[in-house]
Amino acid sequence: MKKIFALVAILLILFISLIYWSISSTDKEFETCTIESFEDLDKVDFREHDSVLVAANSLYEGDAIKKFMQGENYREAWSTPVQVPIVFLDTLKGGMKIVKEGGGKQTHSIRLKSDDGILYSLRSVTKDPQKLIPEIAETLGLENIIVDGISAQHPYGALLAAELSDIAGVLHTHPKLVFVPKQKIFGEFNDKYGNRLYLLEYETEGEKNWTSLNNIKEIIETDDLQELKLEYGEKLNIDRKALVRLRLFDIMIGDWDRHAEQWGWAIQEKNNKMTAIPIAGDRDNAFFNLSGVISEILTNKNIEPLVRPFEEEVDYMPGLVYPFDRYFLLKTPEEVFVEQAKELQTVMSDEKIDQAFHVWAEAISKLDKEEITSKIKNRRKHLQEYARNFYEIIQRKGKLSKPLKGSEELKLNNALLGCFECSSKDQS
Repeated sequence: MKKIFALVAILLILFISLIYWSISSTDKEFETCTIESFEDLDKVDFREHDSVLVAANSLYEGDAIKKFMQGENYREAWSTPVQVPIVFLDTLKGGMKIVKEGGGKQTHSIRLKSDDGILYSLRSVTKDPQKLIPEIAETLGLENIIVDGISAQHPYGALLAAELSDIAGVLHTHPKLVFVPKQKIFGEFNDKYGNRLYLLEYETEGEKNWTSLNNIKEIIETDDLQELKLEYGEKLNIDRKALVRLRLFDIMIGDWDRHAEQWGWAIQEKNNKMTAIPIAGDRDNAFFNLSGVISEILTNKNIEPLVRPFEEEVDYMPGLVYPFDRYFLLKTPEEVFVEQAKELQTVMSDEKIDQAFHVWAEAISKLDKEEITSKIKNRRKHLQEYARNFYEIIQRKGKLSKPLKGSEELKLNNALLGCFECSSKDQS
């Protein structure tokens, strides 16, 4: 028995040693992009150039031990230079005005308004994990596990997700990769936001219609949609077929992070009725490729069920069903899920999936296209099965008992708190 305890102790010490070895390669928590084209940026007039060679982030490079313990992930994609167009806000889209500074837990962003009144955002490709690091991780010197986890996000995943969205026939925010040099319009934020790599995309709210749809009154976020429902009642419904299609598409591309604040809604008016059509925003976690010994432990369904790595097959469907799904899709007929799955299987052909990768630089495609393509196609094959499972979990879990994320301050009646159309007569 003593020998068994000794062996266990040795293995535990070895495991802990490997953890600290793997996280010792960097003590940094944040780093912006690496500009390959120029050495002295202070002497560069970026207005004389139309593009720049940039590596998204070299912070995630690591040795064999790091890759074994914390995963291969998308480390090479982050450190591989790509050619990116340069933009200046005073000439972009006829001239942009800064509306406000934004950003979530990882992303630095700025909201912009173009001369024609359309809202855009610049969302940093490089993520800042500081707000995600728990105090205990800092105390134990393990913060690099959180920092390094960002390497599971593909730096250009949002571009591919957008291209695939067009094939799938679902609305998205049309992100474009741009490099934004330091410039006067940033004012006091010049050092923070200048000389960085961004996704320029439409905002998921605004009075101006940027979608291809007609008769759009406005584009609003989920909490505003709930308030609109309070005002108009049964005159306002969501396009549930479109939402089911989008959520099944999310499963295909492995985007597990789809809470209520990740969505916009295009409000379409016809015949004295309004339909809210969903728009998917924030594709940071599409194709989320988290591997390695530590990650395998942390993403176990019994430890963290909501963080689901992008594998060949869905390993734990309950982790992909959000309160958002129960709120908007409760009592949606099963045949809607199966019908949308069949349509996606038809339109997402092998040829079109392969062609979608043209939005990436060739060097990035060479790294990740084969693996990502294989996973998408395999998930597509099982999509009807996933659709039925997704439907069943939503119906089994039923109505909500507390507000959606981002809607905590709203004063909703009991029916609207439980689900979006709980008080509607038409649930077909």
